[in-house]
Amino acid sequence: MRQRKVKNEEEQLSRYPLYLVGQPIEKKGGWNQLFDNENEIFVEFGCGRGKFIMSLASQNPDKNYIGIEGSGSVILRALEKARQANLPNILFVKEYVKDPYDLFDNDEVAGVYLNFSDPWPKDRHAKRRLLHSRYLSGYRKILKQGATIAFKTDNKDLFHFAINEFNENHMRILECTEDLHATDLSAKEITTEYEDKFRQAGKTVNYCKVEI
Repeated sequence: MRQRKVKNEEEQLSRYPLYLVGQPIEKKGGWNQLFDNENEIFVEFGCGRGKFIMSLASQNPDKNYIGIEGSGSVILRALEKARQANLPNILFVKEYVKDPYDLFDNDEVAGVYLNFSDPWPKDRHAKRRLLHSRYLSGYRKILKQGATIAFKTDNKDLFHFAINEFNENHMRILECTEDLHATDLSAKEITTEYEDKFRQAGKTVNYCKVEI
């Protein structure tokens, strides 16, 4: 379901300077300075309203988290939650990312999360998928050696596409299932808003975790 545009969006976004990062491209290579520590950084591309990444930040105060979302009206909800939670280890970026390497430097990130990304179902739009090889190449640059990419989706076609792309790019599959919540994998413990809705509707969640 498409989020309706918020009235006076930019003005409302400006109310969250502690959590919304301006000019994010200029922060490349210096993200730890924004957190004022040297803790590992984990990034969710397409964080939506922030439930997933905020849960991670709350449970892991010794790690830093960055949620990236292109829609201002959607990320506004995440910013509202962040301020209420008063978490010191989370930041948000309003950006449609074309290449992860635009925002992060080599080995700057310890892990990437991709949850319920837009499947872009038409073949001619395949390069827009966050699981396409051109994005995987960018993740590989910014991720530290041995870091992981964790991926969830309700879309079977996108899931199979992603598995193929992982294999083509020689990424080692660590965990993989077409029904996450029927397993004992810890990835089912922290959910997104979409994930909760899909489970309530009786839909299964596909999940894969790979090492670069």
